[in-house]
Amino acid sequence: MEISSTITETEPQKFALPVDSEHKATEFHLFSAAAPHMRAFHLSWISFFSCFVSTFAAPPLLPIIRDNLNLTATDIGNAGVASVSGAVFARIAMGTACDLFGPRLASASLILLTAPAVYFTSIASSPISFLLVRFFTGFSLATFVSAQFWMSSMFSGPVVGTANGVAAGWGNLGGGATQLIMPLVFSLIRDIGAVKFTAWRIAFFIPALFQTLSAFAILIFGQDLPDGNYQRLQNSGNKQKDKFSRVFYHGITNYRGWILALTYGYCFGVELTVDNIIAEYFYDRFNLKLHTAGIIAASFGLANLVSRPAGGVLSDMMAKRFGMRGRLWALWAVQTLGGVFCIILGQVGSLTASIVVMIVFSVFVQAACGLTFGVVPFVSRRSLGVISGMTGGGGNVGAVLTQLIFFKGSKYSKETGITLMGIMIVCCTLPIFLIYFPQWGGMFCGPSLEKIATEEDYYLSEWSSKEQGKGLHQASLKFADNSRSERGRRMHSQTLSSNATPSANV
Repeated sequence: MEISSTITETEPQKFALPVDSEHKATEFHLFSAAAPHMRAFHLSWISFFSCFVSTFAAPPLLPIIRDNLNLTATDIGNAGVASVSGAVFARIAMGTACDLFGPRLASASLILLTAPAVYFTSIASSPISFLLVRFFTGFSLATFVSAQFWMSSMFSGPVVGTANGVAAGWGNLGGGATQLIMPLVFSLIRDIGAVKFTAWRIAFFIPALFQTLSAFAILIFGQDLPDGNYQRLQNSGNKQKDKFSRVFYHGITNYRGWILALTYGYCFGVELTVDNIIAEYFYDRFNLKLHTAGIIAASFGLANLVSRPAGGVLSDMMAKRFGMRGRLWALWAVQTLGGVFCIILGQVGSLTASIVVMIVFSVFVQAACGLTFGVVPFVSRRSLGVISGMTGGGGNVGAVLTQLIFFKGSKYSKETGITLMGIMIVCCTLPIFLIYFPQWGGMFCGPSLEKIATEEDYYLSEWSSKEQGKGLHQASLKFADNSRSERGRRMHSQTLSSNATPSANV
């Protein structure tokens, strides 16, 4: 404890950004690369971007690949499901790995392990081999969890929604960018002299190399926490190594994490589904050229440039005024509107109207993703990685189920599938009503009137009296103090006026 106090006193000389008692940045400077906070931000979104490019490099080239490998509609549907199903358990495992080993090693290791699958796509020769490379490449999407964990470890409550939203949003841009990149790379290689069935194979070396380089950048320039890497802090005694069983237990027994996993399945899961089907949908329905369909499809993913970050910013703005209850209301409203526009997208029949509605739909569904991870960091302090993994994994489960039910084979037309997917979004968003924090309240109820309804009691309940006796709970105690802002402006000001000693600002 004395070490922590000493660090706090010297922090103005130690960090480029203002920090709180946990040394998390209290400001977010988008165009700064200052170590460690903003450097971690840029490394996280760039690496996640590279994984998104790799995972969705195949869909924009499917009209060529399906002719080369003789893929049926069922084969394409199965490969699409495979590309997002692998990350379901990988995301849960990634969350636990972040809790135990830190986001730097966890993310870099996964990126390097999945990069060979991207290279091997170039030698796929059958529907089965194509499905397998898409399956293993999809594991890399679990880097989303490490990115969100990293941002939650580097940025304080008032800006964590913004940091999470921008990092994930810019990373998700890869889903749109690859719709432009891969057809362009394919065209360049073909123009150089390669036949089309060879050109698409060579094109996959570009995303594979990008993904590999991003992993090495994390290892060389990244840092787990504001004060250093997990291993160094554990060796010096400044951070205790937690027990896997306790971290995992407190994560999976928190019902709020399960609800967020469900609702995330129908914002991010929908986004993954659309990334897989949208180029082929426009190509086939409106008889467009491959490159034209790719540009239209790219606009869906490219909306992440502003939409998901806007969701994070909105979450922080609502929290500043209304606390956690504001975050929950904003999440429900935005995601429900996303479902409504998805329903409309399946009903419109003209190309122009489809493009306009698709863009509006993308803004709302992606903003809902940013709003979700404005709530996630406050569900658990001890098991943050597990909760992040559960929520992220829920996104992939939603994508798998949606594609299996609505877009596999020819049971439904794609426009009917899109309409039914919108109805699912609206229905699966309703459980947000059930999320309740004793210290802050829920959508319809205020905080508990009982004596134990404080931030300290909520976060310290994850630690046994024996563990607290050893001082293992100190980080949670600091986090509890810093999360008082989730009470909202009115309630927070009342608390400060009734306190003899107001909370210190760093």
